Amino acid sequence: MKPHRLERVAEVVREVASSTILFELRDPRIKNVTVTRAEVSGDLQHAKVYVSVMGSAQEQKLCMHGLQHAAGFVQSKLAGRLQTRFTPVVQFVLDQGVKKSIEMTRLINEALGRTASAEEPAPEADDSETPAEKEAADQ
Repeated sequence: MKPHRLERVAEVVREVASSTILFELRDPRIKNVTVTRAEVSGDLQHAKVYVSVMGSAQEQKLCMHGLQHAAGFVQSKLAGRLQTRFTPVVQFVLDQGVKKSIEMTRLINEALGRTASAEEPAPEADDSETPAEKEAADQ
């Protein structure tokens, strides 16, 4: 199957899953969820929906359990939107990418904070005058 068709179907899966989770699911376990991406198999039989859940590990586990329970409902919404012979079986996967990027940013900022305090501060440049004003003052 052509790659651009798979990408279009994956984008539809992402949109439907995102809007269904946000507006139609009433499960109290499912909160603070962001759909990051979706992948569809080449035969359009399976779809993996990657979600990011903010919160503790226990909250993430509880939310993923609720999402797995609601996968059939999301799949039925997807069947109404897709005009394909088969509706992909939806599987939710916890995406750790956002959490890892936040942690990496924190580590970088922490490292830069230590190195900046260990070095002597750089002399501050006087930015109050423009280069034209400096040239006029020199003459």
